[in-house]
Amino acid sequence: MFSIRKAAAMGAIAAVALGATACGARDTSGGTDSSSTAAGSDKQVSIGIAMPQKTSQNWVEAEKLFIQKCEEINANCDIQFANGGVSEQQNQIGAMITKGVDVLLIGAIDGSQLGSQLDQARAAGIKIVAYDRLLTNTKNIDYYIAYDNFHVGELQGQALLDGLGKEKGSGPYKIEVFGGSPDDSNSLKFFNGAMSVLQPKIDDGTLVVGSGQSEYSQAATQGWDPKNAQTRMDSLLASTYPGTEAPDGVLSPNDTLARAILTSIGDKRERPVVTGQDSEDESVTLVAKGEQYSTIFKDTRYLVEQSVKLAEQLAKGEEPNLGDVKLDDKQYESMEGNPVKSYLLSPVIVTKDNAAEVYKDDELRAKLVADATK
Repeated sequence: MFSIRKAAAMGAIAAVALGATACGARDTSGGTDSSSTAAGSDKQVSIGIAMPQKTSQNWVEAEKLFIQKCEEINANCDIQFANGGVSEQQNQIGAMITKGVDVLLIGAIDGSQLGSQLDQARAAGIKIVAYDRLLTNTKNIDYYIAYDNFHVGELQGQALLDGLGKEKGSGPYKIEVFGGSPDDSNSLKFFNGAMSVLQPKIDDGTLVVGSGQSEYSQAATQGWDPKNAQTRMDSLLASTYPGTEAPDGVLSPNDTLARAILTSIGDKRERPVVTGQDSEDESVTLVAKGEQYSTIFKDTRYLVEQSVKLAEQLAKGEEPNLGDVKLDDKQYESMEGNPVKSYLLSPVIVTKDNAAEVYKDDELRAKLVADATK
């Protein structure tokens, strides 16, 4: 097993120079490094875990979970977050390659901007796994592991329809649609999944996009930044919804943006049906109270567990086997003509009606629901 210790940056560098084995987690926005040193084995599995900025709660949770899982399998894991952006992540991955990791597990900031690093990794015989976000513009990818992103969108679209029917009477309904960041390969999957449900209802007149902005290019939110979403919602209200009017519903791709949208609408307009994703603490409370209509539960514990299991199997040269997790080799391509073997986990829609059941095995979220419904 590992022992956890705090280490200063120079100490961590010295440890690498001395060939020490460590499982490190670094917050590059100025936090401290933490590392774990294994006792004994000279043939430890070595995994480089490159994560993006901590823009939402699930990324913060992932860091702690990766440390825990790496300890459990006695792996040498270098965990780094690129809060400084794409160039920092490129440098971090380059350093992991130089260090000689067996497997790279990459949650990319921009999956299209890592081609040179992936070329180097492939030349070095390192296995490459895309975590949560697909790597693109490359053939150098062995596996992708994530929740089924298109299905996430389908669930969001259906939740919006269901919520409108329950809360807004008979249609037609006026809605607005928001998308995630265009540099995140998942964003278009979420949007397309949702629109596969919503577009037929737009076509038959059940739904009306009040602003007319129904294309992803119009709806995208750069950087998943809630300020950008709130500014756009402010603009839509000013241009399309005079006085105290508001849309009946808003498709939001995640919880952070959902809360920004609700903030923009405020309490002087009728609250719309708003979707979300990630089961962030604040939104779990809002959903349980019925103020945000829905979120999506993508249990980060399970995703991290299966990702580390996959990385360990690849590092040992074993044929991957993740049990009941769906393996798909058709839905995703890293570039045209290059399908990616993808392990896709199943997301769960959450509303106030099923929140207690969905979160019953998640101590924190179960408490949030209980507290919100007292």
